[in-house]
Amino acid sequence: MGRLLYELGRIDEKKRIANERGSSKIGKSSFSWAWELDASTEERERGITMDIALQSLSTPHREITILDAPGHKDFIPNMISGASQADSALLVVDAATGEFEAGFQRGGQTREHLLLVRSLGVSQVIVAVNKLDQVQWEQTRYEQICNALRPFLVQSGFHPSKTKFVPVGAVAGINLTTRQDSEVEPLSKWYSGPTLTDLLDALEPPSRNITAPLRFPISNVFREQGAGLGVAGRVCGGVVQVGERLRILPGDGTAVVKSIMNDDKSLPWAIDGANIIIYLTSVDPAHLAIGSVLCRPSDIIPLSSLFTARIIIFDIDIPITVGASVELYHHSHDVPASISKLLATLDRATGAIIKKNPRVSAKGASAEVQISLRPSGTSGPSAKAQPIPIEPFSANKDMGRILIRRGGETIGAGERLAGGMRLLFMLIL
Repeated sequence: MGRLLYELGRIDEKKRIANERGSSKIGKSSFSWAWELDASTEERERGITMDIALQSLSTPHREITILDAPGHKDFIPNMISGASQADSALLVVDAATGEFEAGFQRGGQTREHLLLVRSLGVSQVIVAVNKLDQVQWEQTRYEQICNALRPFLVQSGFHPSKTKFVPVGAVAGINLTTRQDSEVEPLSKWYSGPTLTDLLDALEPPSRNITAPLRFPISNVFREQGAGLGVAGRVCGGVVQVGERLRILPGDGTAVVKSIMNDDKSLPWAIDGANIIIYLTSVDPAHLAIGSVLCRPSDIIPLSSLFTARIIIFDIDIPITVGASVELYHHSHDVPASISKLLATLDRATGAIIKKNPRVSAKGASAEVQISLRPSGTSGPSAKAQPIPIEPFSANKDMGRILIRRGGETIGAGERLAGGMRLLFMLIL
């Protein structure tokens, strides 16, 4: 992303040189472009993205907020937090020999990332096949990767019309914005399609629900000198305005919106879908936490520690039984939970009940279950599970989606239901 931002004028020459010198000084010169988004000392020393980085770019017809999410398996929770704030996905895959295969084999990160972003509501994806220069810009290698990904994308729920592929050489800037350089000649012999920027410019903005009740799940809390206490996140319904008083849930805290910032610009208001920073006043910091939700006092979000959901279960080896312990992810929340009931096995095509109260839900099954939250590991033996702010999918799609993980592996994803206890499991190969 660093090179793309440079080509589009978001990184000036002074910053580029500083990143180049800094990365070279610690022996990681090949990571110089990544330094624009990997800003922490640990990220730069380790050479991997660990947290969500926010940037923006402009194309002729679009203003795009970039959420650079980590790809390493150790930081999947941070990736989930970023994906839950996204409208579209840009997946960068490595075309170098053996690299794509390592990520796409069963259990690989490429598979998990695609399943995660689709499960979190992302319907448009651009696949940038990178580092083709390392395989001499072979058309057969590009087509091999595209042909491997296409059926999996369809199985994951992406419509072919909303799935685009583009060959790039990111470090050299090849096919990011133009193909007029002499270095592009090997690619131009067989590719005459759009550049990456062309595809970004053609993304379809989703509809925004500005009449819905305000929901602002917090992804970060910080204090900035001169600006005060700030919270970052995405507006997931409605409109937020400077000067209004909001509730903070869970808890009984309130806060007043002091200012709203987006890409270093001050805004009087922000609508559904905006990734913003809200600076607050008249607030007790103890009430603010990652995962909390800001809403209007007249229309607060419900809190739940026991609910039903409809989800997709991925390719699992160990069947799900009553009482199975899992980790529940909802926006930036990560809480322990249990599958407290298996209510029925369903027909995957029609949803009709095949068997009530099954003993297990195995790979490939559809089922109705109930999910209950558990106390955190630091709680005492008599502690109760703390409810989280979550709504039925029918009321607010963004606030109704969930992910389920077990043993460091994402095993399911889906949506909370209103009423009835239904949770749909389906196998994704």
